[in-house]
Amino acid sequence: MFNIYSVNYSSMSNEKSEDLYMLRKNTFKDRLQWAVNCSDGKELDQFDNEKTNYIFGVKNDVIICGTRMIDMKHDNMLNSAFSSFFNNAYIPEGNFIESTRFFVDKERTHSLLGRRFPVTLALFLSLINYARQHRYDGILAVASHPMLHIIKSSGWNVSLLETGISEKNEPVHLLLGHVDDKSLEALKARIFSKLSMPDESILNAWPLTSKPAI
Repeated sequence: MFNIYSVNYSSMSNEKSEDLYMLRKNTFKDRLQWAVNCSDGKELDQFDNEKTNYIFGVKNDVIICGTRMIDMKHDNMLNSAFSSFFNNAYIPEGNFIESTRFFVDKERTHSLLGRRFPVTLALFLSLINYARQHRYDGILAVASHPMLHIIKSSGWNVSLLETGISEKNEPVHLLLGHVDDKSLEALKARIFSKLSMPDESILNAWPLTSKPAI
């Protein structure tokens, strides 16, 4: 069964963390050719630490998607690595969490879930659920232009705070993802339109708190 979990850096098993970092390397270094730090076939940096939480989707004990979350009170990519992308990155006042390293492994998804399974939508929904559960006012993220289109078409209510230029000289967008009821219902409706789910409670429960074995 496919499920989405949340887990702190300190609680993740070595096996799962190595797989997660390997998938990130495949996505951000090999496919997207971002300027990221890699070693031993894995992508990780100083933001992967005990203050970091992850959300990831698992099918048959295999990770197929994930994202990294950091409370904006802590050191994060918006005030360091991403700061050079924007001339004047305005962050509104509030209690926010940053989402980075968002990925979906298409090969594993197609192999384990098929081509129609709405993994990206499920990950968006889980991010909103997580933020609401932990009383965050919203989710901050930097997105490419194609990802901005995917987010907008999902029904998620996002505000475009600023557009900048990445190290690859490509446009990137600083987004504030809202955690309102309308966004939740829109995402769930899109998921239901693509997949027959036996019970809405499954969507409401994501992300599950991971078991020690994760």
